[in-house]
Amino acid sequence: MKQLMSFIRKEFYHILRDKTTMMILLGIPIIQMILFGFALTTEVKNTQIAVLAPTNDEAAQRIINKLNASAYFDVAEQIHSTSEIQPIFRDAKAKLIVVFEDHFGEKLRHNGVAHVQLIADATDPNAATSFSFYATNIIAGYQQELMGEAKNPYQITPEVKMLYNPQMIGAFNFVPGVLGMILILICAMMTSIAIVREKEKGTMEILLVSPMKPIYTILSKITPYFVLSCINFITIMLLSVFVLKVPIEGSLMSLIVVSLLYIFVALALGLLISTVATTQIAAMLISGMGLMMPVMLLSGMIFPVESMPVFLQAISNIIPARWYISAVKAVMIQGLGFTAILKEMGVLALMATVLIAISLKKFKVRLE
Repeated sequence: MKQLMSFIRKEFYHILRDKTTMMILLGIPIIQMILFGFALTTEVKNTQIAVLAPTNDEAAQRIINKLNASAYFDVAEQIHSTSEIQPIFRDAKAKLIVVFEDHFGEKLRHNGVAHVQLIADATDPNAATSFSFYATNIIAGYQQELMGEAKNPYQITPEVKMLYNPQMIGAFNFVPGVLGMILILICAMMTSIAIVREKEKGTMEILLVSPMKPIYTILSKITPYFVLSCINFITIMLLSVFVLKVPIEGSLMSLIVVSLLYIFVALALGLLISTVATTQIAAMLISGMGLMMPVMLLSGMIFPVESMPVFLQAISNIIPARWYISAVKAVMIQGLGFTAILKEMGVLALMATVLIAISLKKFKVRLE
């Protein structure tokens, strides 16, 4: 029994001294609970919407106040003409636009019937359905209040319009997300494993002490994977267009440019992982498991980013896939051009620059 207890104590000492093991055993469950508890949700929270009320009468204003007072919506914009609808969606200022007909309150008061149009951004069909459902329920609640206040029956008829994806095809949503996840996982994993394999064999030290500059060493390692990733991108796009029937509504050149930039970011991320990992297994775990969960939960691939808590929204800003998926949706589904994705491209370019700079610095440190 004493021998057993001594071996148990010895094992505890080994575990407590190993920081990596302690992080896996105690840290990862906490991180998973926070991510799944807050990000894994289909609830609608604080979704930004816009309203168009031409006459802005009392009845319309009361509905607007009810929408804004709910936990589901924040009225971010009040527009004045239908020509502003497309720019609102293009600039991602709102996910839903509530359009009241002219003289809404007067028609409701005199005729007992008035119409409201709910225009949703259906690039994410599940979210669009939820937005429309909650807005319809709030409008129905206001109608019930009117029925209680007056003897005459009132009817407010919401008309739902799904913009960009009227047929509510699910592939319109998951193709950009799957494209972003596949590219970053494959690029980062293959690049990191390739370089760590050189380190394990001892050939990386030979490359680092050679007359060739570290930047050339890095480029020679990532160029083949850049070409293979481009082939992957072409294959996925062909399958999306011809098998899944997801059209490219916008500029094909814009889609190619932002995809090439994203591939470069993913390769740079894999390069950075290779400077940290010491074995191929460690590189595979970091690039595979370490990237898959954040990409799936925090990029907007499955769950809307705006429904997450503020601190998770802040973390999602450093996930490259978030910006790429947003750009792909804008080009493929919304039919927007190059100027509409300049912000996303700027963020991805900054990420690529930072990742390459850090990787080069780490390679130089190893060389010294």
